[in-house]
Amino acid sequence: MSKSGALATGVGGKIEKKEVLSAVEKNEKYHVLHGGDELKRKANYSDMVNKYYDLVTSFYEYGWGESFHFAPRWKPESLRESIKRHEHFLALQLGLKQGQKVLDVGCSIGGPLREISRFSDTYVTGINNNEYQITRGTELNRIVGVDNNCSYVKADFMNMPFSENSFDAIFAIEATCHAPNVVDCYKEIFRVLKPGQSFAAYEWCITDSFDPNNEEHQRIKVLLIQYAF
Repeated sequence: MSKSGALATGVGGKIEKKEVLSAVEKNEKYHVLHGGDELKRKANYSDMVNKYYDLVTSFYEYGWGESFHFAPRWKPESLRESIKRHEHFLALQLGLKQGQKVLDVGCSIGGPLREISRFSDTYVTGINNNEYQITRGTELNRIVGVDNNCSYVKADFMNMPFSENSFDAIFAIEATCHAPNVVDCYKEIFRVLKPGQSFAAYEWCITDSFDPNNEEHQRIKVLLIQYAF
């Protein structure tokens, strides 16, 4: 649970109660099980992702905490401990050094960027195209006193408003799965990363075990896309 309490009631976002059912209906129609198709989903990825996170962010924070990602869990480790260890490992893999400028691609409400900034004593900027999450993340930054080291930019990570070679390190945690074209997304990440520096990511992927002709495999893939993202 968030240090600030439970649900993010009254904080951030522009979605009104009367818009919730409409947003749910429109979001569902992007998916195959409800008649949607891949081309339309990719063409409208920004709208789809925004509607989804306007709807679920408060529930995620209430039940999951401030970091919306999975992590291997050791016995007798708590969920919160496993999440922190997962984020610390990523920071160590990046070899972060005090005072570096770091970018979190698809930062959600900023749980990972706050933890990594405190762990490595770096300045972390989060990029996110969802107003609700940025507003909530900004409030959480203020509550824990990391305003000077953690910030947000509202923008699409497919077209980032940063100059070339802007960051000493970049990371993404289960976020680039929302990109309509991951190659173009990683090209943009490469553009804003300083030469010779590192990008690290945790991401969903399909392994060689996936059989596109297996109906059960296809069903699992569709359900994962629809209900996890």
